[in-house]
Amino acid sequence: MNRNPINPLQWHSAVGVARQVCARVFRDGGSAADAVAAFGLPRPESISWSKAVEAIAERLCTRELQKVA
Repeated sequence: MNRNPINPLQWHSAVGVARQVCARVFRDGGSAADAVAAFGLPRPESISWSKAVEAIAERLCTRELQKVA
């Protein structure tokens, strides 16, 4: 992932939100793939929680960039 155009503060906030979302999905019995799919990303066959957090954070940041453009 290329985080160069993303503000570091925005990335830090997005990672925090992504961790909360993943924790809720885990608490409710879901998998990391379920958490990723909840954000409209392609559902991978197998993904670790850390990769899911990064993918969700990236999606949150790119959404913000798309709104600005």
